[in-house]
Amino acid sequence: MKKEYFKGNRERLLRQMKENSLLVLFSGTELRKTNDEYYPFYAERNFVYLTGLSGKESVLLIWKDGAGTSGERVYILPPDLMAERWTGERIKPAKAAEVSGIEDVAFVDAFRKDFHTMAVGGNYEYLYLDLYKADPADQNRASHFLLEKASGEYPYLSVENANILVRNLRTIKQPCEIEAMREAEKITRDGIVAMMKASRPGMYEYQYKAEFDYALGQHGPQGPAFPSIISAGKNNFCIHYYGYKGVAGDGDMVLNDVGAWYDNLMNDVSRGWPCNGKYNERQRLLYQCALQTSNHMFEIIKPGMRMADVDGEARRYNCALLKDAGVLEREDEIGTYMWHGGAHHVGYDVHDVVRTPEVIAPGMVFCVDIGIYHEEWGIGFRLEDNCLVTQEGCENLSAITPRTIEEIEDTMQKGFC
Repeated sequence: MKKEYFKGNRERLLRQMKENSLLVLFSGTELRKTNDEYYPFYAERNFVYLTGLSGKESVLLIWKDGAGTSGERVYILPPDLMAERWTGERIKPAKAAEVSGIEDVAFVDAFRKDFHTMAVGGNYEYLYLDLYKADPADQNRASHFLLEKASGEYPYLSVENANILVRNLRTIKQPCEIEAMREAEKITRDGIVAMMKASRPGMYEYQYKAEFDYALGQHGPQGPAFPSIISAGKNNFCIHYYGYKGVAGDGDMVLNDVGAWYDNLMNDVSRGWPCNGKYNERQRLLYQCALQTSNHMFEIIKPGMRMADVDGEARRYNCALLKDAGVLEREDEIGTYMWHGGAHHVGYDVHDVVRTPEVIAPGMVFCVDIGIYHEEWGIGFRLEDNCLVTQEGCENLSAITPRTIEEIEDTMQKGFC
């Protein structure tokens, strides 16, 4: 992404902020794994969305005065020759400005004093912090610690949740984001096709994963968008499975729920195929029901449709197909075979942190995920694609990945040759 993109995001955020307000966002800190080892650092996504910077312990400060003036400053770690010898070169101020479009770059040691000076200066009434937690029991982050400090030292600052503002921005994807997602789709396709072509009875799940990871590794260092779900046989009945220890027996279905990221944008694609390259009668029946349901959804999704109806209509339509096929007798049995919905948004997160809309609008990107799990038959899989809402309807961004029975079997036969 060019710096103009990040500048535009901050400008749109600034317009949502109240007069006489401060905003502080943190990139995050490393999490210790054991002894002197840390987990790979993963920057807070809202911070990256607004700055393009992904270094640890960075801070974004934006201010908006009632007089119509505003400003911004980003704080980064200072040079440290010893630390950089061990963990790599830190970004320098000139590069941080080039990436983010923020001309005022300081070292993070100055943040506390700068913030205190502004907070007690009498110009500000509101403090915006990203206070998101998926669960109240989640650990506190830097924003929560600043909230505690502000409550004690600056009680006259009314705290606002910046997460809500950024969610609004991230709901509609910009053209450059959509182009990055298209690139991520190509990379994901390469990884899935590699698994299809390598597939054999007796192949371990970790071998499928190795094929996927190798294919993604040819396109850069970012790799998978999330921990890959790759399973075979009975393991397909664990929706979020990460064991990779099972083996695909002859005739087993291979389930994969995977994605890549490109320029910080992510996708989420699922395909299911028989490891021996040929769908049997029951596999064909169930997969065709999922495919027809998915195709139906891509025909009807358009601006103005209720977001809740994406999952609702997919469930209703698939239920009718399964009933006609004799798989179930009554509509209320559908929960036996459809265990989850799948219309989650994708973008800077694979389950994108957006403000979930009541109705669909152009520029939204979300998954159409049809999962069928028939434990009695030993068949479990899902067909998941990424839907871009357009002015007139929608586009299947992941249609470039083999998805029909004929396409998948043909791809796999090329691998067997």
